[in-house]
Amino acid sequence: MYYTYMLRCKDNSIYTGITTNIGHRMTEHFTKVNGAKYTYTHTAQKLEAVWQTENRALASKLEYRIKQLTKAKKEELIRKNNLEELLYENIDCSQYIRIEKE
Repeated sequence: MYYTYMLRCKDNSIYTGITTNIGHRMTEHFTKVNGAKYTYTHTAQKLEAVWQTENRALASKLEYRIKQLTKAKKEELIRKNNLEELLYENIDCSQYIRIEKE
């Protein structure tokens, strides 16, 4: 399984990435050990959204499409979980399952 995720950073920016192990990847971001260069300098604070899919190609495609959204649309995606509404023209949204954060 692959996961596409969105993190909120200390400066209120939103980082989007993919991983095969969401727990391990969050530890890397939050401890700044092997995290992304962006979250190292912007300090990851909160996991906002996670979608699961079956392969890397689908996860990468969702990551790319989310990164193309405006900040306002990313905030809307987090708030409303409206993947289908925002991205239906670009990807088959049925390929992704939103994972509820604990």
